[in-house]
Amino acid sequence: MTRVDASPFDDPTAVASYAATTPAKVPGLADLHRMTTLLLAEGTTAKAQVLVVGAGGGLELAAMAEAQPGWHFTGVDPSRPMLDLAQRAVVPFADRVMLLAGTVEQAPAGPFDAATCLLTLHFLDRASRLRTLRQIRGRLRPGARLVVAHHAPPSDDAARWLARSAAFADRAGRAPETTIATGRTMAARLPWLAPEDEEALLREAGFDAVALFYAAFSFRGWVATA
Repeated sequence: MTRVDASPFDDPTAVASYAATTPAKVPGLADLHRMTTLLLAEGTTAKAQVLVVGAGGGLELAAMAEAQPGWHFTGVDPSRPMLDLAQRAVVPFADRVMLLAGTVEQAPAGPFDAATCLLTLHFLDRASRLRTLRQIRGRLRPGARLVVAHHAPPSDDAARWLARSAAFADRAGRAPETTIATGRTMAARLPWLAPEDEEALLREAGFDAVALFYAAFSFRGWVATA
């Protein structure tokens, strides 16, 4: 995942637990990966070249590679430990996956047939997010699809929706006031954007046909066309 600060994902404990904890934090994560694959497959061929921005961990890479045996992937991420985790996750598909350390600027020029950026953009401020989206757009062939998904709570009650996501992720049964406090902290620290601002940013970056396809508490996902 491309991040403003990758240091939490350089922590050995966080990296070691990532594959187990992330599905518990993101409602329907496996279904999100399947929907992403289906949306990209509609707009490309069986031999697609796919750019994965924020590839650390390798969960979406493994899911897409298993579902589409003809696709080839280029993944970028600034966290080397997370890339190591991704490398292990894609061992069965290693001949079709290239992993690069860095942000999207370090990715090849393409053109790629499709792209994803999952659970990543909510770490970036608006200017960095726009720059990242434009860099992705510049690497896609005309008509290629991009799928993004991340925290994008409604602006009128962001802390409450983030608290609901925290409660979903909580398997310890903490008191409601604890998850409410977590939601407030997330709302204060994450450079989140409201859903309507997310869609406007995608269009500003040069994408059109922007459509919401996934919503789960504070998470939203969109598909857009270059």
